Amino acid sequence: MTTMDENPDAEQLDADLAGTTKTFRDFGIAEPICAALEAEGITTAFPIQALTLPIALDGHDVIGQARTGTGKTFAFGIPILERLGEAGREREPAAPRALVVVPTRELAIQVGDDLRVAGAQIGAHIVTLYGGRAYEPQIDALASVDVVVGTPGRLLDLARQGHLKLGKVRQLVLDEADKMLDLGFLPDVERILQLTPPTRQTMLFSATMPGEIVTLARRHLSRPTHIRAEQGDEPAHVPSTEQHVFRAHQMDKIEVLARVLQAEGRGLTIVFSRTKRSADQVAAALTSKGFAAAAIHGDLGQSQRERALRAFRSGKVDVLVATEVAARGLDVEDVTHVVNYECPEDEKAYLHRIGRTGRAGREGVAVTFVDWNDLSRWKIINEALHLDFPEPLETYSTSEHLYTTLRIPAGATGVLPRGQRARLGLDAESLEDIGETGKTRSRNASREPRDARDPGTHSQRKPRSRRRTRGGQPTDASDHGPSESSAGTDTVGMSSPSVDKPGTDGESAGAPELADGQARKRARRRRSGRGQTGPSSAAPSSAASASAASASAASASAASASAGSASAASASAGQSAAGPAE
Repeated sequence: MTTMDENPDAEQLDADLAGTTKTFRDFGIAEPICAALEAEGITTAFPIQALTLPIALDGHDVIGQARTGTGKTFAFGIPILERLGEAGREREPAAPRALVVVPTRELAIQVGDDLRVAGAQIGAHIVTLYGGRAYEPQIDALASVDVVVGTPGRLLDLARQGHLKLGKVRQLVLDEADKMLDLGFLPDVERILQLTPPTRQTMLFSATMPGEIVTLARRHLSRPTHIRAEQGDEPAHVPSTEQHVFRAHQMDKIEVLARVLQAEGRGLTIVFSRTKRSADQVAAALTSKGFAAAAIHGDLGQSQRERALRAFRSGKVDVLVATEVAARGLDVEDVTHVVNYECPEDEKAYLHRIGRTGRAGREGVAVTFVDWNDLSRWKIINEALHLDFPEPLETYSTSEHLYTTLRIPAGATGVLPRGQRARLGLDAESLEDIGETGKTRSRNASREPRDARDPGTHSQRKPRSRRRTRGGQPTDASDHGPSESSAGTDTVGMSSPSVDKPGTDGESAGAPELADGQARKRARRRRSGRGQTGPSSAAPSSAASASAASASAASASAASASAGSASAASASAGQSAAGPAE
């Protein structure tokens, strides 16, 4: 494999490029493409572009390696558009002439937008294919296509269904190849390469170059030229990015972050978290403190992810809390600060995260929080990148060096003052209906409110009548019959025999039989004079009723003045006296 490092003229070429500034017109780029770029204020070629364009325009395979944020998109995009203009306008439905494979949906959207900008005046048809959206609009867009930019999963799905034909691809680009390796996309990439013609031109671009990517290049690229846009002794990170590392406690991180976000000169800020749950928690906490924040991660629907990015790019929110899904390839202007809320997994993740700021020659600030549990991981990152933070300084939200280092106003607290809350927030950005695939994110999202339904299509609910009962008997006095009302005024002890009716065995008609334990308790309360009787009282069992009746009969014979009760008592006494004599 021929590389630029092995070429004896490579060092001289690097020196020439460092001392001179070239425009895109100097490389013989077509006038419509140059005019479209100049309309967007893009005139000067970055080093990776200046090194790649002469080789890629000649049709050779390329392996491009450069720091993130140095303009790799136009390094392969301009040769693709230049070749489209030379080949004419013959188009075959669903058969693109160029294919760009990217690892994430957000990067696919961004690369597609950049290619549309550069190809605006040559009439290039750019189609973006990625998951999370409905198939039908993407299939319809393939009816007239020149370049397809897509993620591996959706590309293979459409190819298997026959809606995408890759047999006419003349140029193939693998962007952020090492991220595809990390996400496990390499087998899918291999299948895509097998569907394309072997005579194609292949360009592979990445910020890092693991051994697996080199093996892939040797297998599928034909005599590629390995281009590195920096000298061997240059640092891997962007020199214009100011880096700070603090050892912060987990319980105090959100307070430290709230003060970092009030630093002087802060513009748009990306906060990286390790997990999706942490991203949601940090975004919610910042919103409660008055900051305009939004979260973006893999558990959100595609429309919600695109909504958060639109709000961030337009300035409606100035803090984007993201997982690794946003760490690759996103190019948002005016991102001044990047905060690693949690320590990155390795030096590659660290480089790609802080690469979101300081892009295209701008200055930026990168702040990293390291917990006590992550000190060993950070030491490995520090040694691999030759940084100057072997022992991060212990920092709290009240530490004086935090305010002085990041130029935070002395009176800043953990809550953004109301006078500085000028952002509209995420709610100001509309949620686009993109016909998402997969499960519904909200259980009630597709439900129509009851008040909005047509009353004629649903039967009206009947009014309910509620009655409170106890033991099968109503408790309201208005529901009781005359006999029950009068019985409710009887004294304790006389109620049981007075409410008994024939055939009920001492129980209320229709009432269920009570448990023995409950009946005993009520019998004891009646004997002690603490119980209440009446229609609402539950009837005792037959054994308890008999004992209660004999007790009330004894009390009635002693206290009643009626003759009938006295005669009944004397008759009973006479019978008991005559019994032993016989």
